[in-house]
Amino acid sequence: MATMAHDDYIGKHLLVGLTYLDHDGAITRQLQLHGTITQICDEGIFIEQPDGEEFSLPPDPDSLRPAKPGEYRLRSTGEVVVNPDYLSNWEVRAPAPETNS
Repeated sequence: MATMAHDDYIGKHLLVGLTYLDHDGAITRQLQLHGTITQICDEGIFIEQPDGEEFSLPPDPDSLRPAKPGEYRLRSTGEVVVNPDYLSNWEVRAPAPETNS
């Protein structure tokens, strides 16, 4: 499969799933958001959400997977996202607490 140029992603609709974990791996929060990809550069993948807020992900275009056509319901808001172009899922793990020796 041919690799897409970063510019080929610009203007595409991205649905993002974020799972936040504590240092032991237990889920502490889950977040879903979506928007239009506005930029991919060394600083990150930037999307503009429907409310105009910007959100950025790490600069890893390989994390973008083509989405199957359909309706995707955001658990937190109940909003339905129809036919996004790409999906990206991330786990964010909290660091272990520092111990005093």
